[in-house]
Formats: sequence, structure tokens, C-alpha cells
Amino acid sequence: MTVYGTTLTPTIRAASRKGMFWIIAAVFLVLIAVIAFATTGAKTGGVPFSATNPAPAGSKAIAEVLRARGVDVSVPATLAGARSALRDSPGSTLFLVDSASHLDSAQLRSLAALAQHVVLLAPTFAQAKALAPEVGLAGVVGRASLTARCDLPAARAAGRVTGAGSGFRIIDGAADATGCFGSGTNTFSVVDISRAGRHITVVGTTDAFANEHIAEHGNAALALTLLGDNNRLVWYLPTIDDSSISGPSIAELTPSWVGSVSTLLIIVAIVAAFWRGRRLGPLVVENLPVVVRASETMEGRARLYQKGAARLRALDSLRIGAVSRLATLCGLPRLSTVDDVIAAVSRITARDPADIRSLLLTAEPRTDRDLVRLSDELLELEQLVARDVRPS
Repeated sequence: MTVYGTTLTPTIRAASRKGMFWIIAAVFLVLIAVIAFATTGAKTGGVPFSATNPAPAGSKAIAEVLRARGVDVSVPATLAGARSALRDSPGSTLFLVDSASHLDSAQLRSLAALAQHVVLLAPTFAQAKALAPEVGLAGVVGRASLTARCDLPAARAAGRVTGAGSGFRIIDGAADATGCFGSGTNTFSVVDISRAGRHITVVGTTDAFANEHIAEHGNAALALTLLGDNNRLVWYLPTIDDSSISGPSIAELTPSWVGSVSTLLIIVAIVAAFWRGRRLGPLVVENLPVVVRASETMEGRARLYQKGAARLRALDSLRIGAVSRLATLCGLPRLSTVDDVIAAVSRITARDPADIRSLLLTAEPRTDRDLVRLSDELLELEQLVARDVRPS
């Protein structure tokens, strides 16, 4: 007798309905991660010393206090905007922070020439040479705090500031320069230089301008006095868009042979697709559900087990069938456990329960020969139980 089985192919709608929960869950988790990242980034990151950044590294607190005191604080986003703001209000103060050196010397000098007072925070060697050649860099200052010891009004107002930052030396003895907050021989954290009615202040103590340290010592007094000495303040942080240095484009960096090789690869891929596609032949329309012989399913699964060397899984499939048939032969109910089956078989056949348990549960085939041997023993055990329970 031939046994037939019916295989139903799931529709796309049924498959998508099963996976819809996981798709929605994944999208929900992604949205939560994006929101958390954006919220955390807004609280902890941001541009250092930015007048609009409320994070610890920002300087929004100083800008807001200056506005409350009547100072017109302008925050241009571009070099052109900064120049326009300085031209519109002669006699303004320019607060310049260019830690990434986006502006070149010519841009720095042309911008500083438009301001009455330039406050240059933590300049690099090139920036100091362009705007304040009277001073030179003196390395890192690591003191916890520094005392003013000078006549600069902002320094006197502060008295004492946080010392972390960089120091400067006055290298031009003939310059009208005032050094404040000394940390060594001719080393100062603030140097003010006067030039024909204009002056530039080079500041190395960066903590005095950060929200995180503004309330320490006299940091707030130093920052507010330096930046608030005029009625208008242009707060400018250059970006890469203002840089005059342009690197080579991707097309310039790409070797000349890449284009021809890419075209050849695309042609080869198209030809290979047609070649392999023709070998597969035309599509065959098959009505579903499809009737498949049970023997074919069994043989196909057996080949998969053999190909994957899944001996234990194959043996477990045989054990499940054997335990079910042994329970039926022993007259046990359907809810009986394997232990009940082992005990019943042991009573009927007078065999050791440990041997029966090993055969039905614990023995593992290491080779194909072990698998065949164990399957034969399962068959012999069923035959033995069937013979012993058969009425004589």
C-alpha cells in the first residue's frame, strides 16, 4: 500500500503575517535607539565653545548672560556672515575659536582687521603668528588655578581663574603687551596686545569659557569682561565650509583604469546572468497543494541527515517512533512518560532497565556503523516485546 502526504506551500500573506511582529519590533527598537542617541548627543556633545550649545563643553551660559546685560551677541555660521556682521557694526568685539585651523593666515588677518577687539581662544602656532606675532606658544599649563597679577581690567575682575589650558610668551619686548595669570618665567595664560586703538587678547585658559567650569573661581568674570567690553559681540567658530584648502576630488583620486575595468565587469556580469539563466530553463507553473509520497519525504529527510552527518538526530527520530510503538504494545496510556515505557519493557522482557534506557535515550552513534547497529537493536527490542505480549 502506498501512503500519500499533502504538502501545503504557505502563501506570501501568511508568511508575512507571521514575521510582521518581528518586523514591527525591530523598527520600534531602531526608533528608540535613534531617539536615545539624538537625545544623548544633544545633552553631552555638541560643538565646544558654541554660543548655542548648552552641553558642558559649550558656552551658551556666557552668551545668555551677555545678552541679559544688553550686549548684542551675533553668532554667524560662515566667514562671509562674520565679515558682514563686523562691517555692519564698527567697533565690535570678535570672539574667535578655530581649533581645527579651518582659516588660513590671510582669512584670519582680514577678519581681525574689521574688529575693535579680538579675543582669540587657544590659538595654534599659525594662528598666533598671523594675529599676534608678539607672542609665542609656551606649552601646556597644568596648574589648578592662576592668579591675575596684572592691570588688565578683565584679569582684575576675575582675580583667580582655572589654570588648565595653554600658555604664551611675550617674544617682542617692544610690543605694548600685558601678560596675566603667569605660570612660570615669562609664561602667561592671557596676553593682551594694544595696537593703535585696537587690541587683541590671546587666551589659553579654555575652562573659563566652558559651561562646565564657568562657575569656578573667577572664570565667569574673566569671560564676561573680555567679551562684554563692547555693545556688540560677534561669536564666530569657523567650519570646514570656510576653509580655503580644497583637496582633490574622488574623480582625481581614482586611477584611470577603474572606469574601463568597471565597465568590463558589468558586461561580464550581464552575460553570466543570461548564461546561467538559460540553463535553468523556463519557469514551470505548478498547482498547489502538491501530493507527495510519504516515502519520498522520508528518503529526502534521510539524505539530508546523511549529508549533514546528523546521526543523533536521525536516531532520535527512530527512537520517537519506537517509544510510541512500545507504549502501545505494553498497553500504556498516551500520557505515559519514557520512564514508564522503560519500566514496562523491562518487566516484560526481563532486561536491565539501564540497557533499555541507554538504547532509548542516552546512547550516541559516533559512526554510521553505530547508527545502523542501534537502529537494529531498536527493531529487535520491538520484536521481542511484541513476541512476549502475544498470547500463547
